[in-house]
Amino acid sequence: MRPRALCLAGPTASGKTAVALALAERLPLEIVSVDSALVYRGMDIGTAKPSAAERAAVPHHLIDILEPTEAYSAARFVADARRLIDEITARGRLPLLVGGTMLYYKALREGLDDMPAADPALRRALDEEAAERGWPALHAELARVDPITAARLAPADAQRVQRALEVFRASGRPLSDWQRRDSAGAQPADAAALPLVALEPLSRAWLHARIAQRFDAMLAAGLLDEVHALRRRGDLHAALPAMRCVGYRQAWAALDSGRLDGLREAGIAATRQLAKRQLTWLRSTTPRQTVACDAADAAPAALRVLQRLGSD
Repeated sequence: MRPRALCLAGPTASGKTAVALALAERLPLEIVSVDSALVYRGMDIGTAKPSAAERAAVPHHLIDILEPTEAYSAARFVADARRLIDEITARGRLPLLVGGTMLYYKALREGLDDMPAADPALRRALDEEAAERGWPALHAELARVDPITAARLAPADAQRVQRALEVFRASGRPLSDWQRRDSAGAQPADAAALPLVALEPLSRAWLHARIAQRFDAMLAAGLLDEVHALRRRGDLHAALPAMRCVGYRQAWAALDSGRLDGLREAGIAATRQLAKRQLTWLRSTTPRQTVACDAADAAPAALRVLQRLGSD
C-alpha cells in the first residue's frame, strides 16, 4: 500500500533538511514542517529556517504561519498536517513530513489523548511559584506526583515541567497517564500509512560537534540581533512558548542579564539536551527505519530508504 506521506525525523543538526531537499530532486513532493519553532514569523536564524532559495526549490508548509505572541499545539498540528496531506496528495504529489518535534509525530501517527487544554490561570500561578521557589523545586514536586514524566525532564526544563504540573493540577491525573497508549497497544492506521525514517547518530561526539558548529553559525549570522529585534517589538516576553525555544531562551536571558560571554556555552548545552530528548523519543518509537546520520554514506542511504518507501 502506497503511504499517505513519508516522515523524516531526527535530532537537531542531524542533516534532515539536506536529505529532504535531495529527495525533492528525485520525487515530486512537498515538505510539511514538523517543527514547533518554524511556525513563527521573525524567528529565522535561531530556528535554522530553510532559506528563501530552498523554499523556492520545493514547496514548504507550516512555516511562518503565526506571530510569536501566539501558541501552537499538537492538536492544531495534527489538524493542519492531515489537511495538507490530503491537499498535497490531491495534487498528485507526495507529502514529506520533516522535523524534530517528536510530540507532533507521535500525535499524528498514534492519536491524541483528550488531555486538559492550556489553562492561563494555572500557568500564571505556576510561573509565580517558579519565581519564588525555582523550577528545580517544581520539578521535585512533579517527581512526587508523576515520577515517569519527571524522570525524562531536566529540572530546568520550565516549559515541560509547567505543562506536566498544569495537567496534573487540572485533572488530578499525571501527564504520563494521559500519554499512555491503550492497554491493547494497538496503533491507529496512520502509523502504518505514515512510515518514519529516523536519522540517528552512532556517535554522540559527532552530533555534539555538529550542534556546536551550527550554534556558532547562528551567532555569526546575527542571532543576538534577531533577538534584539524581537525584544524591541514590545509585545513579547520570556515566558511565551516562542521565546522558550532553544537558543532564543538563552539569548533572551543573556540580554536580560547583560552577560553575553556565557551565551555560546548555554546555547550549545541546551541544544544538546534537546537532541537527547529527541533521540529518547525516537528510540521509543515503533515502527521506524533508522539511518546512521554520521555514516559516510548517510545521505545516499536515507535517500534509498525514502525513495523506496515513496515509490511503493
